[in-house]
Amino acid sequence: MKIIGIDPGLTGAIAVLKNSKVLNVFDMPVMSEGKKNKRQLNSAQLVKLLRDNILENEEISVVVEQVNAMPGQGVTSMFNFGQTFGAIKGICAALGLPIFFVRPSKWKKHFELINSSKDSSRTKVIEMYPSLSDNLSKKKDVNKSDAILIARFYSETRLK
Repeated sequence: MKIIGIDPGLTGAIAVLKNSKVLNVFDMPVMSEGKKNKRQLNSAQLVKLLRDNILENEEISVVVEQVNAMPGQGVTSMFNFGQTFGAIKGICAALGLPIFFVRPSKWKKHFELINSSKDSSRTKVIEMYPSLSDNLSKKKDVNKSDAILIARFYSETRLK
């Protein structure tokens, strides 16, 4: 079974795993919008990315981090975040992909990352997949690590 883990949001990422092996990891596809060059999800690119990583008649599960509004975040940023989350759900539905949601506390507890720094997930993934250390060398790659762990959590808890 192929599992696609998604850390939603404009700085998020997508990981594709099969039999716990990482096949691909991508930054969330974004594009500029309007005069101020604000970023938004490039939905067409996300559709292409998902299609390119799915074979005909292949068993697929998409696992998305279940996110909520957080205190202290601005109304505009939360609206944009929710818009991206909704677009991901809609794209998966349109492609006929089964989608599952996991709360951050669930997958982080599974990997013993509760109350640890944001960068700890990157360290955890490099320990699990040393060959990916070049792809995860920057601090901003923590979102790719989160996507990998979201997919891995699903494979370790739902598929057994």
